[in-house]
Amino acid sequence: MSIRNLILILGDQLTPDISSLKNADKDRDVILMCEVGDEACYVPHHKKKIAFLFSAMRHFAEELKDAGWTVRYVKLTDDSNSNSFSGELTRATKELSPEKVVVTEPGEWRVLKSLRGWGAQADYAFEIRPDDRFLCTHDEFENWATNRKTLRMEHFYREMRVRTGLLMEGDDPAGGKWNYDSENRKPASDDLFIPKRIKFKPDDITKDVLELVEERFPDSFGKLENFWFACTRADAEKALDHFIEDALHDFGDYQDAMLEAHKFLYHSLLSTYINSGLLDPFEVCKRAERAYLDGKAPLNAVEGFIRQIIGWREFIRGIYWMQGEHYVQRNELDAHRPLPAYFWTGDTQMACMKAVITQTIDEAYAHHIQRLMVTGNFALIAGLSPHEVHEWYLAVYADAFEWVEAPNVIGMSLFADGGVFASKPYASSGSYIHKMSDYCENCQYSVSKKTGENACPFNSLYWHFLIRNKERFSRNGRVNRAYATWDRMDADKRSEYLKTAEHYLDSIETL
Repeated sequence: MSIRNLILILGDQLTPDISSLKNADKDRDVILMCEVGDEACYVPHHKKKIAFLFSAMRHFAEELKDAGWTVRYVKLTDDSNSNSFSGELTRATKELSPEKVVVTEPGEWRVLKSLRGWGAQADYAFEIRPDDRFLCTHDEFENWATNRKTLRMEHFYREMRVRTGLLMEGDDPAGGKWNYDSENRKPASDDLFIPKRIKFKPDDITKDVLELVEERFPDSFGKLENFWFACTRADAEKALDHFIEDALHDFGDYQDAMLEAHKFLYHSLLSTYINSGLLDPFEVCKRAERAYLDGKAPLNAVEGFIRQIIGWREFIRGIYWMQGEHYVQRNELDAHRPLPAYFWTGDTQMACMKAVITQTIDEAYAHHIQRLMVTGNFALIAGLSPHEVHEWYLAVYADAFEWVEAPNVIGMSLFADGGVFASKPYASSGSYIHKMSDYCENCQYSVSKKTGENACPFNSLYWHFLIRNKERFSRNGRVNRAYATWDRMDADKRSEYLKTAEHYLDSIETL
């Protein structure tokens, strides 16, 4: 029997109704899935990230087989593995001679270019279908963005609320407000009742993958021990149930808080499953909305959570594709300092950086404020190379795919795109970290000390960043008050800030 379609499913497309499978024929179509070295090694991915994706792919392949599909699954260890998507497509088409090759659009420019290049030279019909797991198409986002003076997520988010009907009461937002972010900034303390998070014991498939990763990627970033990710759709659903029932209620109040002993607080830990396709983002939002409607979670928590998905996630994806493949090379602030080695080791005397990086090494996870206001903030005010920082974030977090990671880093954290969508640089002294965390309590550096020996590096680097970028930001309405504060300082104090910052920049590897 001849093969009609060869359907390539990528590692972040683990969704039964993915567009590439629509109108497919189980009797005449073959699914191709492959673990390829090119994808595992183009940045030094966290061991847990590689293990999660390979295990989730293998489980999904079994799910497809159980549903009656013919699956050609190429493991990393297969002798004939070419270690690239194009190589595996070439090998599969030569052996199977399908009438057509079908794939859902990948989430990264790099992969899309590779697949288009293969399709241009292939002797087979080649179809790239839109990824309809997102609520907003590329064209819809560009139409929304066209002729706008500023691109702000809040404006986009309100339109998405109306379109989806989530948390709407007729034409009005539930509770009378669109955004409850002002209620979601409470610092946490150790006496909170913090739920024990659900973790999943590796089954035989995952155990095999863990052994593979340890053997093939011994020098990759991160620790593989205590692997807890859900690698099946059923377990991902259990993780969703657990969040809705045990953590969502307090998610809003403490979503910006950071505690060293409580890595996860009330965060959902679902982004890895959503971004890989194990969970449907709209269904996740509907579950959260139902919790509000049933009186099980307050509006500020549910609105904040839903905003992250239908607002920020969809918005960031639109920015990524609209900005084009060279977006990751942007460096509008002319920052070129190399990434310090402790980003890979956690070996730093800055307690906040050590806590977040060590957590990242252990878990392949940090929540959005840890990423934005600790590691991202430091990278911004220290003038680290945006491309190196981008590749670090892409490598170290299990939920990081370029479409979601790059705009968050290049645009939001580092302002390296010059303000395509961020209204200001997210630069801060140590005071914000001190307010929202317990990191400063046992730090060698004193957060209350502004300059001189053992002063918190964030304090002087913050001012150094503002002064070296004064021409760009002094007229920014959200930053210019800081310059007014600087102008009121006496000359000696300003000099001490800059002298301390320059000392720290000269010795940045030993901070």
